[in-house]
Amino acid sequence: MTALLPEPAAPGRAAPEAGGAPDPAGTARAGTATEADGPAAAAPQGAQEPALRVSPLELFFDLVFVFTITQLTGSLAHHLTVGGLLQVLVMLAVIWWMYDAFIWLTNAMPPSTHGRRGMLLLGMAAFLVVSLAVPHAFEGSGVAFGWAYLVIVAVHTGMFAAAGVAVTSVLRMGALNLVNTGLVVTGGYLSGSVQLAFWAAAFALQFAIPRLVDLPQFQLRADHFVERHGLIVIIAFGESVIAIGVGAGDAELSAPLIATALLTLAVCVALWWAYFGRDDDTRAEHHMAALSDAHRNRLAVSVYNLGHYGLLLGVLLFAAGVKSAVARPGAPVTTGQALALAAGVALFLAANAAVRRTFALTPLLPRLVAAACLAVTVPLGTGVSALAQVAATAAVLAAALGYEEWTVRAR
Repeated sequence: MTALLPEPAAPGRAAPEAGGAPDPAGTARAGTATEADGPAAAAPQGAQEPALRVSPLELFFDLVFVFTITQLTGSLAHHLTVGGLLQVLVMLAVIWWMYDAFIWLTNAMPPSTHGRRGMLLLGMAAFLVVSLAVPHAFEGSGVAFGWAYLVIVAVHTGMFAAAGVAVTSVLRMGALNLVNTGLVVTGGYLSGSVQLAFWAAAFALQFAIPRLVDLPQFQLRADHFVERHGLIVIIAFGESVIAIGVGAGDAELSAPLIATALLTLAVCVALWWAYFGRDDDTRAEHHMAALSDAHRNRLAVSVYNLGHYGLLLGVLLFAAGVKSAVARPGAPVTTGQALALAAGVALFLAANAAVRRTFALTPLLPRLVAAACLAVTVPLGTGVSALAQVAATAAVLAAALGYEEWTVRAR
């Protein structure tokens, strides 16, 4: 993914778009921060980055990812077993790997020409086919999933090659992604545990690829990169809100249903606060801007590819549990449904704490304690009602984040 990125501009100059096009915004933004942002947010004096924000086409592109999350959530909700969870784990991993690769791509090559826009739309169409194949990817539609995935990799690699990136870089990363794709395509023709093993191997290879290719000295545009990932997280939260409506269906609008829906929304708000509260995304942007190019690239892979995989998986698990909770708010849920609801929120908090630790954002302990305490909500869901579990989850988050805010203000 990152090995295809171009070399940085000369010191003191803004890096141009790949292919020689100028900065589309025509301006440079000072990468500075106020003292109130803390030491993690302070950028070096005089440092500047090209001003680059997410384009409307990228937001349109992200609509397909909304559908992808919806499909994965539905698949997990209907197969809430260990096997179903493993299938969703590997599907989300291989999809997110290349989706994040397109975020790197548009960071280096903003879609400012008709040619680039057309290629992005082609990639968008291929992602749509992958998403359509998700519900039955292990029951016959894995072939369509695999070949559409191959188109995605070809578009991604081809766009970098057409931009004049060194052929050796294109071949190196393209070959590794092709091996990864080969495992996905081959697995699509198989079934059961063998197919799962091939796709799990593709998942494992993704951890190795950044270590097999030296990250180049590329001036990653922190403003665009952080903003785009934040928008992806909001998209994931949207799936939890959609799950409320899907779970409710055409059921009578009773008091328990309304209460469960509102408390579920409160949990979503708490997760939003955990990610964006106190302008954490802006602080992360300044932190990224203050790093050397090589360090910034490595951090981008660990935090925004691997770390955000954990965040997305957590929201997906929570959404799967929410569907069951809203469907029968006054009745107990199954163990799998209760575990999905609690584990999803706990995983999100744990991954969020890891990301915050990387950016030296504190405090962390209240979130980790809350993640552990969510285990006690499972017996409430299985023994009392879905409403009781959602209410307890909201209470745990309110207590943890409220205490965290109090400690910050007390300083």
